[in-house]
Amino acid sequence: MTERRYASSPDDLPTMEETASRSGLETMRMVLDGRLPGPPIAQALNYRITEVEEGQVAFEGVPEFRFTNPMGTLHGGWYGTLLDSCMACAVMTRVPKGSVYTTLEYKVNILRPITLGMAVRATGWCQHAGRSTGIANGEIRGIEDDRLYATGSTTCIIMKMG
Repeated sequence: MTERRYASSPDDLPTMEETASRSGLETMRMVLDGRLPGPPIAQALNYRITEVEEGQVAFEGVPEFRFTNPMGTLHGGWYGTLLDSCMACAVMTRVPKGSVYTTLEYKVNILRPITLGMAVRATGWCQHAGRSTGIANGEIRGIEDDRLYATGSTTCIIMKMG
């Protein structure tokens, strides 16, 4: 994976007011092209943003041993974090200037285990973004085998600033 700059302190991240000063699509494109640092969670869990379009965002990642559960298999939280990221960021691409968003709830369906060291791509698609809510779906697929490993859905709350 390409080296990327990630936020290492709260001062590295834009404030909510700064985020609201541009559209969500502009903000996501700034993260993709490195004008804004990536979130620290992405660095901690070894994934990165790879695609941003209006209504669609993709991340790629590789799970490591440190993300395993007591049985030695990939913890479900890794699937959930990757899906939450791609789905919520897909909603963000539809959030207008002057508003911010956050995840209200999400659901994950794990269909088969992702093996450690396997590169995956998580893609989220915004289905709806209104004045107060956004809805998105997502999936995790293997990069080499294109098999479906997990699906998800989310509802986000969209809030006007000021």
